[in-house]
Amino acid sequence: MVDGWDADDATSHNDVLEFAAETEERDVGRDWPPWLILIVDDDMEVHAITRVVLGEMVFEERPVRFLSAYSARQARDLLAAHPGIAAILLDVVMETDDAGLRLVRHIRDGLGNHHVRIILRTGQPGQAPERQVIAAYDINDYKAKSELTAQKLYTATVAALRSYRHIDTIERNRRGLERVMEAADRLAGQRTCADFLAALPGEAAALMTDARSVLLPGDGEGPGGPPELAAAVAAALGDGRPRWGAGYGVAVLRSRDAPPLALCLLGGPFQEVDRPLFELLCAKAATALDNLRLYERLHQAQVATVHALGKLAEYKDEVTGDHVRRLGRWATAIARELRARGDFAGELDEGFCDTIGLASVLHDVGKVGIPDAILRKPGRLDPAEMAIMREHAAIGGSILRDAGIGADRRGYLSMGAEIAESHHEKFDGSGYPHGLAGDAIPLSGRIVAVVDVFDALLHHRPYKKAWDIGEVLDLLRTESGRHFDPRVVSAFLAVLGRDGAGA
Repeated sequence: MVDGWDADDATSHNDVLEFAAETEERDVGRDWPPWLILIVDDDMEVHAITRVVLGEMVFEERPVRFLSAYSARQARDLLAAHPGIAAILLDVVMETDDAGLRLVRHIRDGLGNHHVRIILRTGQPGQAPERQVIAAYDINDYKAKSELTAQKLYTATVAALRSYRHIDTIERNRRGLERVMEAADRLAGQRTCADFLAALPGEAAALMTDARSVLLPGDGEGPGGPPELAAAVAAALGDGRPRWGAGYGVAVLRSRDAPPLALCLLGGPFQEVDRPLFELLCAKAATALDNLRLYERLHQAQVATVHALGKLAEYKDEVTGDHVRRLGRWATAIARELRARGDFAGELDEGFCDTIGLASVLHDVGKVGIPDAILRKPGRLDPAEMAIMREHAAIGGSILRDAGIGADRRGYLSMGAEIAESHHEKFDGSGYPHGLAGDAIPLSGRIVAVVDVFDALLHHRPYKKAWDIGEVLDLLRTESGRHFDPRVVSAFLAVLGRDGAGA
């Protein structure tokens, strides 16, 4: 309390003092925001003297800006409105004898703000002994007003701002690294190089404030932005080193076996502390892109292997070509329908849906081990011939497991082995080659079992005529729960009702 003033009256003078202190600082360090210093004291003269002593202060090319609170309550409001306050010059005795100390507890424990530097200034050190206060409260300096000269106040304030800047830099770097890792994780989730490159500029721009990003090919054409940017891009592509200028930044994504790419950040100005984050993201992106390219090449090789094995089976069975294409389309549609329904949530993911269509091409690859006389015999097979024919399921599984050793267990060859070996198992356990039942049969095999029988009955074979679609659907319904998984049948009927049987 000040003679003739209370805390609420003083607020009307705060704006006047703050405005006067700032009038000559506006052109200093204009590219950077000023340091915010909060004065918390119920004595108006303390505010005025502090502004006179520190009003022209510039630290690291940034001016100071003062905020004034004449009570702990006002200080709480200002702290909530200005989270970037760097230092607080705090009195102890204000509306209560320990108002300042209670405010310290609020700042550190209530707000969780451990960055702001707190300099305790007291005119009554007997009520707040230095040794006890320093030990019990998280403050950064303690000054008795009676011995606080202008030079000591200046020194203490510079030390507080320097400490805040170090802490703020560490925290900014920590948050920046978190953002880089989160961006890298999101980029790692991209399934193709094209998707990765489309997402990269947005992730890079999100690291900075008011920035946009452009990805350029190795020739550096078309960056836009400042006129000197084109030269910066060419230089960066030439030596691989980043370039920074007014309103832009350039980093290079170098590849082991592809032309380099330049990632341009436009906007700014970009602070020195933020630049390594952009460069780090580009370095991680280059590595991830190389890995994704390698994955795509391996994926293409696996697809080629699947097609080659499918062609081998087709060579043995002239109906296989069209048959497997229809199976692939329907198997994928069933998987997506089951996923949309929420069935098999622990097993049916996007990877499963993407894989089963091509993996189903391999369902009858084991027929390469069946003699042509049996495979192409018109009419029914006798029991001995049927026993040989049934061996194709185990043969197919064995071939594909051997071919897929070391490959992704959810890849085409691994799922193809599951399908080849299990698509003749029956839901009630009466199938072959292992007599599996229910959920013991791989889901991929249960799906292909339905579409394989559906397509085989719907089309002509050397040993039978084509069935009418109504007859085939009746059989699926009849065999649901016996031959087939009822959930798969239900999903397939929904697909047929929506999309039709097709060719």
